[in-house]
Amino acid sequence: MAADAAESKVLIVITGGTICMQPSENGLVPAAGFLKSGLAPRPAFNDGSYPEPLEIITDDNGTRKAVQSLRTPISKYARLVRYSVLEFERLLDSSSVDASGWDQIARVIERNYQLYDGFVVLHGTDSLAYTSSALSFMLQNLGKPVILTGSQAPMMMLQSDAQDNLLGSLVIAGHFTIPEVCLFFNFKLFRGNRATKISTDEFEAFGSPNEAPLATVSSSRTHVRWDLVDRQDTSLPFSVQCNLDTAPVACLRVFPGMKPEMVDLFLRTEGLRGLILETFGSGNTPGGPDSAMTRVLADAVKRGIVIVNVSQCLSGSVSPLYAPAMFLGRVGVVFGQDLTTEAALTKLAYLLALPGATPEGVAERMSVPIRGELTERSRTFFEHPELDRLA
Repeated sequence: MAADAAESKVLIVITGGTICMQPSENGLVPAAGFLKSGLAPRPAFNDGSYPEPLEIITDDNGTRKAVQSLRTPISKYARLVRYSVLEFERLLDSSSVDASGWDQIARVIERNYQLYDGFVVLHGTDSLAYTSSALSFMLQNLGKPVILTGSQAPMMMLQSDAQDNLLGSLVIAGHFTIPEVCLFFNFKLFRGNRATKISTDEFEAFGSPNEAPLATVSSSRTHVRWDLVDRQDTSLPFSVQCNLDTAPVACLRVFPGMKPEMVDLFLRTEGLRGLILETFGSGNTPGGPDSAMTRVLADAVKRGIVIVNVSQCLSGSVSPLYAPAMFLGRVGVVFGQDLTTEAALTKLAYLLALPGATPEGVAERMSVPIRGELTERSRTFFEHPELDRLA
């Protein structure tokens, strides 16, 4: 280790995903031992110094375990990143990740929060945007970077984005105090609850249509948009809000010719407490103020179901610009502004899980940013100038 180089400690949490898969006779399968097989042989992840083990806390009883650590080579910022790896005993398929998986990740970070300067979570790409959104709400008073990443191809394949995505995440987590849950992919760092998957096979798999990247990585530097970074109240102790449950919430996409009876049947699902309604354009659904569709939605709101209006469009915001959207607002449907579907669903689940949550209180908070997940907008009013001001 260079005598004048500072050192940061980062914990890599491996939940599963393509990045750590290896070929088998049954196709690609998750493989354990990623630090030894995937990272130690690569000079970008191992300067050869093999430092002393680091400790990780493995359970809620505070049990500590010493694990192997590695160091990166010294960076252009005269810093080394020392890291260890915690692998889930049962690696998760991201298409099957649910709220219990989010709890598991959050608990790992909570237990080890005081031991490390930052965290990198390796996760499959299918539900990566949902997990990063959920964690952004669950991790309260966060003062350290938590960066989720994955890859479109495994680390062990010849043509893969895995090394760039993991190394970029590791470097940012070890160098920059960006106290947010973020998603890093293809040299860009996005706010976790602003990201969405935009491609199944391109290396540019994720985008953030309504918020610029928090950071971009080039060959010469990492450029951080500090003006965009959202900071929570770190005067309060870091804590985790678990017990999110997506079972009482659902998403429904509006389509031409959708029958109100179908929507009514959906809204009468037993236990349903909230609905993300993906509407046309800037928030429109078929029908007018007295249409059957509007009545169905109004009745559901009266029964205590929180309905949040988000756009099917990749970018932009819902607004009462057109009459159909305005009618929805008048019957109690919440304008989700420019929330992604992933952020809307996980935020709704988070708010409904808070102690003492009421439909009215949840509806009010859905249109107000709590982790930078939406852009607050006020309605624009137009008026003609007064004649005396023209004189």
